[in-house]
Amino acid sequence: MANFTRVSYFTLTAYFDTGRLKYLYFIIIMSLYVLIIFSNVLLIVVICVNKSLHEPMYMFLCSLFVNQLYGSTGLFPFLLVQILSDIHTVSVPFCFLQVFCLYTYGSVEFLNLAVMSYDRYLSICYPLQYNTRMTFTQVAKLLAITWLYPFAEVAVMTSLSASLHLCGNTINKVYCDNYPIVKLACFDTTVNNIYGIVYTVIIIIGPLSLILYTYIKILKVCFSGSKQTRQKAVSTCTPHLASLLNFSFGTFFEIIQSRFNMSSMPNMMRIFLSLYFLTCQPLFNPVLYGLKLSKIHSLCKSLLFGKSSAPTVRKHM
Repeated sequence: MANFTRVSYFTLTAYFDTGRLKYLYFIIIMSLYVLIIFSNVLLIVVICVNKSLHEPMYMFLCSLFVNQLYGSTGLFPFLLVQILSDIHTVSVPFCFLQVFCLYTYGSVEFLNLAVMSYDRYLSICYPLQYNTRMTFTQVAKLLAITWLYPFAEVAVMTSLSASLHLCGNTINKVYCDNYPIVKLACFDTTVNNIYGIVYTVIIIIGPLSLILYTYIKILKVCFSGSKQTRQKAVSTCTPHLASLLNFSFGTFFEIIQSRFNMSSMPNMMRIFLSLYFLTCQPLFNPVLYGLKLSKIHSLCKSLLFGKSSAPTVRKHM
């Protein structure tokens, strides 16, 4: 039987001595965080205060922006403290709290994108039935599932990991992650591994399958439909697809990096790619939707620059 002691803290070994450059990195990370907060809060305010945007598509977008604020807050303040610190350690309770925050963020993001694809599917494939199928009650139910189910799933996963007896306390990352913690366990982790597979299937493969199905149906309608239908599909589906591909790329690399030895890759590249889905998505989405969706774009300009009248735009419903 392996010897183990009760671990009280974890050491994050991916950090390296940057000398006085740490202040530059601190300013860069702080600027990114401020930009994320400003851009996401701006779009949340625009959607909430304008009754013309109180439609299902924009409600799901608002949920997406709220989740990005949540995920960013689970990472950036922690990074800022660690960058200025000489000793890169984190207490066990706080580490598991960060694991919970970051995994719920990723899970909610995937489910939110799946719900948005379902909304576009109904809007484009069943335009005459859309208002009866996507009611306020239906929107509320979908948002509740998008948020509550991941919290329950990740709570179980975090509880299983927190109950493990560990034979080490070293995590080769710049933030806390569940799988590296599980690999530190002294004893059998079959239950954790099985639950990890179930979690991946339900939270990642399930939503991606729904998105693939809805877009196959949307493409069929676009090829057989009118020019107006194709324009509507392009205008509302392009930012969603771009957001999905961006997030999927970051998540895919993070899964690969956690499961396989990536020591041959330069340390800075590994750090950047491990942070990609946590930093680029909250920056990418507000810019993408703010520029691509004309309704949001014109209202943002009106709010920021004080223009009293925004140009009339066609509703994307």
